[in-house]
Amino acid sequence: MSQQPVLLPYADPAFVADPFPLYRRLREEGPVRRAIIAGGLDAWLVTRYEDGLAALSDPRLSSDVRDASDPRLIAQLPEFERESMMSTMLRCDPPDHTRLRRLVSKAFTARRVAELRPRVQEITDRLLEAVAPAGRAELVADFALPLPVTVISELMGVPVDERYYFQRWTDAMLVRGEEMPDPLVVDEAWHRMRAYVTKHLEAKRARPGDDLLSALIDAHDQEQRLSHDELIAMTFLLLVAGYVTTVNLIAGGIAALLTHPDQLTLLRDRPELLPDAIEEFLRHDGPVSPGIARFAREDVEIAGVRVPRGATVLVASAIADRDPARFPDPDRLDITRRDNGHLAFGHGIHYCLGAPLARLEGEVAIGTVLRRLPDLALAVPPADLTWRPGGLRGPARLPVTFTPDGAG
Repeated sequence: MSQQPVLLPYADPAFVADPFPLYRRLREEGPVRRAIIAGGLDAWLVTRYEDGLAALSDPRLSSDVRDASDPRLIAQLPEFERESMMSTMLRCDPPDHTRLRRLVSKAFTARRVAELRPRVQEITDRLLEAVAPAGRAELVADFALPLPVTVISELMGVPVDERYYFQRWTDAMLVRGEEMPDPLVVDEAWHRMRAYVTKHLEAKRARPGDDLLSALIDAHDQEQRLSHDELIAMTFLLLVAGYVTTVNLIAGGIAALLTHPDQLTLLRDRPELLPDAIEEFLRHDGPVSPGIARFAREDVEIAGVRVPRGATVLVASAIADRDPARFPDPDRLDITRRDNGHLAFGHGIHYCLGAPLARLEGEVAIGTVLRRLPDLALAVPPADLTWRPGGLRGPARLPVTFTPDGAG
């Protein structure tokens, strides 16, 4: 296997729109492949399903970026990632990961999430009622974005008139592409976000309730199970992670149906397939691409390839989830697919805590769109859709047309 790194060309619109031909070639070239990723950083891509599954459970592969040997990795991190993400359960390992995850896991059990279904449905209906009379909409800005933003904001007690700001700051902090974003812009957004989170925590501390944020404040103030920095970081993580990937799941799932009319017809005819469809959207073109970063604590052999200590290992879930050794006819969107154990939510102790909520929001959102917007179709040719570059994948805009309410 050649060890000449391959460049992931985030500046190429064709790659951003459809990275899967290159992903397929990388998987066929070998199970572990060096690549140049965003910011010019060197990583080792794990491209096949079984190897990725094993890597995500391998304790020799750390989630802590401080285990990386490339000094550029930390040097290129914006201030918000150095100050906040380092203190979250995303970027730590046991025992800290175990302690932090336990503090919030009860809020995201399947039972607790199921109790949110009526409210998610209510928000969904209200958003669609606003666009239904027009016969056209931009389903990212009008629907796929405000739905999960509203849900997580209500869970965290963010007032309606403040949600736009934290969403705007998040967008500034998470933008990715071939070039790293302007650090001054990113750091300014983080300072505003940190000041907002601090103010919000103080307001909630003065008026606690029976909610997740009040429980976290109590864990800090009364039980000393959270440091001040961890409390800030956890609040930030829940606000941001509570919506960014779900936006892409909803918009990406609708885009997948509109570009695969046979699957759209099938789902309209058999709405009971919706849970399976959500899993297939996640597998076929999920909201994270190319995958999940880990850092080698020691020399590690993966699929017969020696990965040196300190290397960045990118478990390429977007590539592995189209591995023909695991998924028959993997490039085909098939909402009837069974045994769909994709890696879109990760695996092991870092398996996405918000997966039940994302699935619920995806089911309610996409199912309701199919019921409420007759004759739904793209308003532009599929080739004209624009996609988010790097890291988080999904349509940047999704213009659609449909039969307006009351017409015909």
